[in-house]
Amino acid sequence: MFKGRWRTTGGALLRVVVVWAVSTLTMLALAGLLPDFKLQSDNRDSITRIAITAAWGAGAFGLLSALVWPLLVRALLLVPALVLGLLVFFLNGSLLLIALWLIPNGRGAANPETAVVVAAVMSAVASATSTALAVGDDDAYRRRLSRLADRRRRRSGEDGGHGGPPGTVFLQLDGVGHQVLLDAVAAGVMPYVAGWLGVRPPDPDGGCGTADDPARVSPGGPADSAPGAPRPTHRLTPWRTDWSSQTGASQLGILHGSNHDVPAFRWYEKDTGRIMVSNRPASAAELQRRAIARTSDGGLLTLDGASRGNLFSGGADQLALVLSIAARRGRANRSRAGYFAYFSDPANAVRTVVSFVADVGREIAESTRARIRDDRPRVGRGGLYPFIRAFATVVERDVVVTAVIGDMLAGRTAVYADLVAYDEVAHHSGPHSRDAERVLARLDRAVGLIARAAEHAPRTYRIVLLSDHGQSPGETFEGAYGLSLKDLVRAGCGLPVPRRAERTKSGAEARDAARHAVLGALHRPEPEGADEKPALGSDPVVLASGNLALISFPDVPERMSREQIDRRHPALLRTLAGHPGIGFLLVRSEEHGSVVLGPGGAEVPLDALDDSGPLAGMGPGAADAVRRTDSFPHVADIMVNSMYDPATGRVHAFEEQIGSHGGLGGEQARPFLLSPLALSAPVPDNGELVGAERVHHVLRRWLREGSGPQVPLGTVSVPVANTRSDEARTAEEEKDRA
Repeated sequence: MFKGRWRTTGGALLRVVVVWAVSTLTMLALAGLLPDFKLQSDNRDSITRIAITAAWGAGAFGLLSALVWPLLVRALLLVPALVLGLLVFFLNGSLLLIALWLIPNGRGAANPETAVVVAAVMSAVASATSTALAVGDDDAYRRRLSRLADRRRRRSGEDGGHGGPPGTVFLQLDGVGHQVLLDAVAAGVMPYVAGWLGVRPPDPDGGCGTADDPARVSPGGPADSAPGAPRPTHRLTPWRTDWSSQTGASQLGILHGSNHDVPAFRWYEKDTGRIMVSNRPASAAELQRRAIARTSDGGLLTLDGASRGNLFSGGADQLALVLSIAARRGRANRSRAGYFAYFSDPANAVRTVVSFVADVGREIAESTRARIRDDRPRVGRGGLYPFIRAFATVVERDVVVTAVIGDMLAGRTAVYADLVAYDEVAHHSGPHSRDAERVLARLDRAVGLIARAAEHAPRTYRIVLLSDHGQSPGETFEGAYGLSLKDLVRAGCGLPVPRRAERTKSGAEARDAARHAVLGALHRPEPEGADEKPALGSDPVVLASGNLALISFPDVPERMSREQIDRRHPALLRTLAGHPGIGFLLVRSEEHGSVVLGPGGAEVPLDALDDSGPLAGMGPGAADAVRRTDSFPHVADIMVNSMYDPATGRVHAFEEQIGSHGGLGGEQARPFLLSPLALSAPVPDNGELVGAERVHHVLRRWLREGSGPQVPLGTVSVPVANTRSDEARTAEEEKDRA
């Protein structure tokens, strides 16, 4: 025992000495390169004296970073995360100036601008050195997590055991479809997830099991057992989205139990004259309010929950990067969890910024190569997109992962976090591209990091992976046919078509998440009118949501009928239904109720609609999904779904995306649920999980299995949002099992 302790202490001391030596050499090199940074007196010291001065300065800077920095970060926890990340450099530079001031005889000096640069470089080098030294020590990171957990337990007076009921962490891999996950596991791109499924790493020749070696992924569950294959710990279950296969509808249903009246990612509401956009804070807050009012329940996370990187809160009181509360920033809804653990080490912020810059460069290089190779399909990836992508793949990932680890070390009951990196990259690079594959590999490492951190939590954690939708590939509608859907609609209405097409805004979740992070950093509220209000008139409002589009006539207060549309614009419906890039339309009919129109003059009343005819190939349950959307109060006058080619899986997005989701057709409507075997099966054998609302009931059932009824204890007053009876929930869950 003592021998092992001495070995551990000796190894730690050796790492400190090596990091100190490397930091000293770095400081010497910077003093030689930067004219405004000196480590010698005016009488020109000897090389030995300069080296001693550098060692003194490096040691002082290291001690200040270890002792003073955590106190500074704790004092600044109420500062928004993005601002804190920028302050890191200036505060770090201040610590370096103090360290130089502590050098005897005033031999160290630097101007403030140079001090910021020197401090950043030294922190990055020290972090890289520590990481390199820990590569051969598998327990280095575990020991750090153990120290953090022990510190938390001492502050809270806990006994340090894994007692009490287990907690649950739900990690949403945004946009990762069921088939994409299977392919990534089979190719060895996601080895940690593969281990959960009991899949061996691929053979050197690229195989992942042969006919004689059944250790391969089965499409509906864990891998088949085989000699030498790891034992599966999780089961893989596909599920089907609603017609609106996008994060706004899916995550609202998953977290709050209702996505009623969410027909798309963006839609026009005639009664308010407002365009709702799922990833705008004002719209997200309103959708969350409506869901709570409909279910009389605060959400999945109302009991000791945390919501990280999501569009909606789920009823959690611990929040970070949650858009539905971004429009009302204040002390009460700025989450502290995870930020202290992340920024207490200045090297973390430096590493994130370096990774951010590297990812911007990687995206510029990849998009340049795509243009040189003339890859098809292809969309523009210039302007601010490289920075938005880097926000999703680096900044959002780092903050969310750190917050989740902090939640587990704090022993929270339920955590739901969304990692948007894959979805953002796949929109612009394609869902099956090498670029998207590399993002999946990094997400797999993040999952492994969270799983290892769970070993040091004060309670056992069950980690559930899930996705909110998939993505379907294909050239954009405008790229394939030379005009946008808006232009086609205007032509069908006999209205003038502009010579230059107006680019349709992308609906990617990371774009507005980055925007609102910046607004929060500047302490600026969401601008009035962020949810557009189109001018009233006879011109149609055309809104794209991936390969789903909604057409509304704002001057008609009610939902227009097919007959009204034909009287006003006789050629419109015929033009749309007969276009090769459009699969089908949904409109209301005065004669038949609602009808689906398709190519070749196909017209099917909704009551007679099945998964054949205009919906052929759109997938099982397509007719039910269309019927459900038709019942929504804010369904558009004309609902348009693009064509879908079952042979290739292609769709045509009505916005600038070559990997899209939002409607019916292909992989976009088939996400996954990866759950521990210790939890009950999501659905009975040969059953099918349909709709985000049903996923909510499954997740709630799992929380009940671990922690009992999800209702507050004691005699405190319960808000209206949390008053749904436990008996009602039990009845819903029994219905799910049936």
